[in-house]
Amino acid sequence: MCQENNYLLELVRYIHLNPIRAGIVKDLKSLDRYAYTGHSIVMGKRKNTWQDTDSVLRRFGKRQYAAQKKYRDFVEKGIGRGRNPEMTGGGLLRSIGGWGVLKSMRRMNIHTKGDERILGDSDFVEKVLSQASEQLERRYRLKAEGWTLTKIAERVAEIFDIEKDQVVVAGKQPDRVRARGVLACWAIRDLGLTETEVGTYLGLSKSAVSRAATRGQKLIVDQSLSLKD
Repeated sequence: MCQENNYLLELVRYIHLNPIRAGIVKDLKSLDRYAYTGHSIVMGKRKNTWQDTDSVLRRFGKRQYAAQKKYRDFVEKGIGRGRNPEMTGGGLLRSIGGWGVLKSMRRMNIHTKGDERILGDSDFVEKVLSQASEQLERRYRLKAEGWTLTKIAERVAEIFDIEKDQVVVAGKQPDRVRARGVLACWAIRDLGLTETEVGTYLGLSKSAVSRAATRGQKLIVDQSLSLKD
C-alpha cells in the first residue's frame, strides 16, 4: 500500500531499477527492453494489456513521447542511489526521522503508528489500518447476518430485475454482465472471498472475476448501489 503523492514515483523507480542493481542488465538501454520489469512497458517497448502506464506517465506530461522521455530521465537519476531503505515499507521511520528518534520516543512512552506493508507517513499508515479494521469488522458482521454468495446473488438479481439463475449462469446480456460484476465486487470486497472462490461459483477464471469485480466496483459507485436495503 503506497501513499501516492509522496512515494509512488520513487517506488516505481526503485522497483524498475532492481535488474540493474542485481546485475541482471548492465545499463538503462538494456533495461528499456528487459522483459521482466514494468519499465519496458512504460517506455512503450513492450506491451502488457493489464499494466496501467497512464498513472505513471501522466505525472511527467500530457504527451506520451515527452512524458516517456522525462520518466526515463527520472529513472536514470536513480541508478546511482543503490539500495534505498526508504522504499522497503514502514511509514513510521520516514515520518519521524529514523531509528534514533523512534527509540527516544519509545523510551518516553510516546507511540505512533507504523506498518512494514504500508509505504507512507504515519498519518497515512494510521488511516489505512483504520479502514482495514473497519472493513474486517464489516465482513464479520455480514457473515454473522448470514450473507453468502447465494444471498448476494439474490440481492443482485433484485437490483437488476432478473432471475437469480441468470446471475449465476454465463451470458453476454448487459444486465447479466453487470449483475455478475456487482456480485463479484461485493463477494470479494465485503465478504472477503477469493477470486478463485467467486470464479468457481460463477464458472469464471480468476482473471475474468478480477475484471468483473472492477466493472462491478464502478457500477456500485456510479449508481450508488447498496448490498443491504
